Amino acid sequence: MVRTIMVVGSGVMGRGIAYVAAVGGFRVSLHDTNEAALKNAQVELYKIFDKGLDRGKITAEEVEVAKNNLLFVPQLEEAARQADLVIEAVPEKAEIKKAVFESLEQYVSEHCLFATNTSTMSPTEIGSYGNRPEKTIAMHFFNPVHRMPLVEIVRGLETSDETAEAVRGVAEQMGKETVVINEFPGFVTSRISCLVGNEAFYMLQEGLGTPEEIDKAIKLGLNYPMGPFELVDLVGLDARLNNLRYLHEKLGEKYRPAPLLEQYVKAGRLGRKSGKGVYDYTEKAKEVLLK
Repeated sequence: MVRTIMVVGSGVMGRGIAYVAAVGGFRVSLHDTNEAALKNAQVELYKIFDKGLDRGKITAEEVEVAKNNLLFVPQLEEAARQADLVIEAVPEKAEIKKAVFESLEQYVSEHCLFATNTSTMSPTEIGSYGNRPEKTIAMHFFNPVHRMPLVEIVRGLETSDETAEAVRGVAEQMGKETVVINEFPGFVTSRISCLVGNEAFYMLQEGLGTPEEIDKAIKLGLNYPMGPFELVDLVGLDARLNNLRYLHEKLGEKYRPAPLLEQYVKAGRLGRKSGKGVYDYTEKAKEVLLK
């Protein structure tokens, strides 16, 4: 039974996963080797608690319990030894994930399960980085984690039924809906999302319409909650480009990244996190909108 969870990586996804795990009643250690990033994650998480309390999404008692369940740990060994489940949430680069799981194997218990929060990468390959492929699986959370209802659970070639069921139970205790699918590049959601988002960039590149017009058409015409440009600014243009490059390599030409997307990334227009992506989020832009 999973009682203690270690989340590796304190970025947007990692801290979101730590939040829903702590609220779900698990003991959670959020780990990052960058102590400044870890302190920032604590600040941002406490803001989420405060907003949830203000909006009536969570009670004061639940906030207190969740905060008591949540530790911020810069030492890998300390958190790893206690974990029943490790959820890795580091950047979508094989060499980084490989280094994480190889390090974890030195400290985790024999029963510990490994999960990778990835939107495209192979849980079978990631399972080969450690010594427990039958205990390795993908848990694809969505941003923002505390609001998005789905976790896409993806079995690798050697993932056991017991691991899949245990991880489904964990996600459900976090308050999430789940689908359990078999591995194939891009899974279900990323294959569709990358196609739509990439096609939107081709439309913008061709002068078909403005970002606002394209987003509005998709939202109102297809009933999407967000337009493709709003979404890519949220998840990060660099992350979307990495996913497309991976899918292009694995699945062929229909996933070739739009040249305009590549240009935006080269220009440092990465979305909300950099202040500018398809849309401008800088203070100067906000001042213009308010006039």
